Order: sequence, then structure tokens, then C-alpha cells
Amino acid sequence: MSDKKLLIIEDDPIISELIMWRLKDMGYTNCRFVKSGEDGITVAADFIPDLMIVDITLEGEIDGIEAVEEIKSKNADIPFIYLSSHMEDDIIERALETKPSGYIAKPFEDFELRMGIEIALNR
Repeated sequence: MSDKKLLIIEDDPIISELIMWRLKDMGYTNCRFVKSGEDGITVAADFIPDLMIVDITLEGEIDGIEAVEEIKSKNADIPFIYLSSHMEDDIIERALETKPSGYIAKPFEDFELRMGIEIALNR
């Protein structure tokens, strides 16, 4: 059982549920799930996660990259992993500018999620 706090910002309820079950299987039980970048910013301010897993394309006014930029402006030490099915050059370029700890392409396997989390938390 891990005491690490994880914030997952993902607007697809099926993907969120899948991640939730995978995280439980991995021993991560202190997790918060939100659907929008705006909610992610609000929750991150109070919850202060040890790691964020952020979908790039989200519901709401801002995307995952903008949410990360806002969260990191207040707490630069939070590592984060992008989760996305988008592999376009311009999106990857924007994402890389924020210095992520990882990038997991959807669909993903359990070991990819596990390795991404472990690498990000142990940097």
C-alpha cells in the first residue's frame, strides 16, 4: 500500500475507471479524479499531489497542458505524466515545453502505466 497522493485529470469516464482500478491493484489508494483542467487546478491547490496523470485533451475551457502550466506556477515540484491519444507534432512540442516526467500513449498496458508512475515518483 502506498501513501503517495495521485491526482488524475481525465475527462473520459471509462478511462478514469480503468485507471482507478489499475491504481488500486498497484497499491495506490490516495487518488483524486477530476474531469477538467479547471477542477484539476482547484484540487491540486488543496490536495498537493505527489504525482499528476493528466490527459492532454479535456472538457472545459483549458486543456491538460494549460492546467499543468497553471498548477506548476504555484507548485513547481509536482511531477506529472501526460496521458493522450494525440501524437501530433505541435501537441507533443507544447507538452515537452512543460517538462513532463513521462508521456503515456492511449491505449496503454498496465506495465506502461506502472513504469510511468514508478519512474516519475522516483526521480
